[in-house]
Amino acid sequence: MSIDTLNWKILRCLQSNARQSNVEIGRQVGISSPAVSERIKKMEDLGIIESYNTFISSLEAGYQLKAIITLRAFMGMLKPFLEKVKTYDEVINCYRITGNENIVMEVVLKNQKHLESFIDELIVYGETKTQIVLSHVVKNNSIVKM
Repeated sequence: MSIDTLNWKILRCLQSNARQSNVEIGRQVGISSPAVSERIKKMEDLGIIESYNTFISSLEAGYQLKAIITLRAFMGMLKPFLEKVKTYDEVINCYRITGNENIVMEVVLKNQKHLESFIDELIVYGETKTQIVLSHVVKNNSIVKM
């Protein structure tokens, strides 16, 4: 299925507010609610729409620090780490990357002590580098139309 102009409009509506009704989306894109529903269902079935998410304020939830941590895994420790990382509540996002490091993680932590203990857990698997996030400059989880 190619993503036509109408589907792109529906996707943008969902990205701005996934809780809006199909009636409201239909009003915005100029088609009926059943047509919106059918298009959304088809995009879900094809995997174009993967999920609907809730974004939580880490600060309001009691996590004062956000950090970006890279890991350069020790020989033979990458696969064990890839299993272990799934169990860490602190990890918001984790990517396997190219370059000198193998992993980059976005993490939220309660305070400096929490950061220290988290890094102590990570260094079993490899060498870490940590950057503290000061602010969120671009908040954009939308897709780019090619």
